[in-house]
Amino acid sequence: MPTEHMFETLEFWRDEVARTGAENMAIDQLLMERIGVHPVLRVYRWSEPTLSFGYFLAMADVEALFPPDGELNYVRRWTGGGIVDHRIDTTYTLVIPRTHSLSRARGAESYCVIHKALAASLLQMGESARLTPVDEGDGALACFDNPVAYDVTDATGRKMAGAGQRRTRQGLLHQGSVVAGAGAVELGEKLTSSLSAEVRPWVADGRFFEDAACLARARYATDAWLNKK
Repeated sequence: MPTEHMFETLEFWRDEVARTGAENMAIDQLLMERIGVHPVLRVYRWSEPTLSFGYFLAMADVEALFPPDGELNYVRRWTGGGIVDHRIDTTYTLVIPRTHSLSRARGAESYCVIHKALAASLLQMGESARLTPVDEGDGALACFDNPVAYDVTDATGRKMAGAGQRRTRQGLLHQGSVVAGAGAVELGEKLTSSLSAEVRPWVADGRFFEDAACLARARYATDAWLNKK
């Protein structure tokens, strides 16, 4: 499947509002649950110093690597993967509806296809980028210490991009992080052109942000969610 035309149509949202970890995770979940016929790409920011960590990790392990300092905030993702420091990254989410074959592909295949498009975008931006062909990591919990198969690395093997995924009956949620010289605006523009020839703006329905705020308070901002493992 050619990554430059992975989708016939893509909806793009460059979210200009810096949000808390709980708000960002709630929005991504609602994008997945309310996905329409077209995939959606969201590029977004954080309003405070935040670490996100994969659904299956224990909070105690996260704090052992990144001890609380009075300023750092933690949020558990709905997707898997390791620990991501959002103080140094550009963050994006790609939501693919169940009707698209990629949402039903095996995890390694969808991860590879999406990251091929991302690597192509980074190359267009002048970055050195390649896919990691095999697991080169050592099992480290900190995501960018541990390149795994189909992560994006530079010519020296330093990890530039990784992601976590979750599949539901609505489709595929892919939450990605990029540590490179490029900014969010340029990355969003290049990635949309790599993913689809036709890009439309994503538009929220009337209650989307109200419902996202409720979900953030009820789930992602709670101690029960943060410490569930």
